[in-house]
Amino acid sequence: MERKPGSSRADRKTTERNRRNRMKALLSKLHSLVPPQSPRESTLTLPDQLGEAANYIKDLQVKVEKMREQKERLLEIEKINTTMNNGLMIGFKSPEIGIRKSGSILEVVLVTGLDGQFLFNETIQVIHGEGADIVNANFSYVDDAMLHTIHAKVGDGDCSDERISQRLQEIVNDMLMEPHP
Repeated sequence: MERKPGSSRADRKTTERNRRNRMKALLSKLHSLVPPQSPRESTLTLPDQLGEAANYIKDLQVKVEKMREQKERLLEIEKINTTMNNGLMIGFKSPEIGIRKSGSILEVVLVTGLDGQFLFNETIQVIHGEGADIVNANFSYVDDAMLHTIHAKVGDGDCSDERISQRLQEIVNDMLMEPHP
């Protein structure tokens, strides 16, 4: 069997052309998966495009690791909050709110589970947002509940206490409608 001297060279050229076409297609696919970082990205050289892709992948890895850590922290909190005690969940308690007005003083009593810090913060924001001056705010633990007491001064004659009451009741009702584990 005779080999033609040009045959092996043609085979190598074809193989190399196929390799380059395959690399070009793979690079194009990689480039399409990476979101544009800047308007000048379309003019980047091939090595620069590869560098951008590598940086993007590294950023994604960092984000994934941060999210994994945050998930672990949240799972730990959930584990603490759902420790079983005679079939009842400790740490989760349906929020209750009581609002009383005496003259220009508004007293808000909020009873939550041990996870109620978010609701307390929202309550403070609502009271402050309606123009009332918060005079005193405190909390205490009672068994598996937190008792928050907030005293605020509202203007005489205005209906901010009614708006505060309505908004706080809506927040509590929304929380009661949300499914809990």
